[in-house]
Amino acid sequence: MKNNLFIVSKNGYKYIGYALFAALVFLVLDLEFLSLFAFVSALFFVYSFRNPERELAFLDDKAVTSPVDGVVKSIDELESDEYAYKVVIESDYRNVGVLRVPLSGHLESVKIARGARTSKKSKLFHDLNERAELLFADTHNNKIKVLHRLKQSFTPVAIEIFSKETLHKGTRYGFATNSVTELYLPKNFRLDIKPNNEVQAVHSLIGYFT
Repeated sequence: MKNNLFIVSKNGYKYIGYALFAALVFLVLDLEFLSLFAFVSALFFVYSFRNPERELAFLDDKAVTSPVDGVVKSIDELESDEYAYKVVIESDYRNVGVLRVPLSGHLESVKIARGARTSKKSKLFHDLNERAELLFADTHNNKIKVLHRLKQSFTPVAIEIFSKETLHKGTRYGFATNSVTELYLPKNFRLDIKPNNEVQAVHSLIGYFT
């Protein structure tokens, strides 16, 4: 895992660089409006890829924190032997896109499926949109599944950790902007959030393993 501690995520460097280069070229060509537009685009990319430092608020090894910034859209009970709850968190361009590890332990598996980036309202959203599925296990072998699915995003989902890698809660592990995140939680989990709650990665508690 290559942790990124700069104020802007490395995932945004090329977008910012291209926008600034375009602004310079348009300025040289005396195309002031296009130059201004490109410069404003660069500022938008700086904002979209901001990478703030955050202090871990929940040190209990059975506590699970949010891996993303966003709003809790729904909490569903599942009829499954493996998972009892599904928590859906929706993020947009106003939210920090940096993804953070929700528990201390290791990564069991990671699967990335490149695909479309259609609107959430599209009938093809769940089947075709780009997504990343990660299975985390804590030091007590409690497991949760995290699924990030992009909406109409200008940048692909980036995952920078590998299977079997030892992880610490709150560590950055990737980037996804304008996305929907689904958390699949087991029966021995006690939720500490409600629908419409705003959450922040690291700072917001999802709940505890019992």
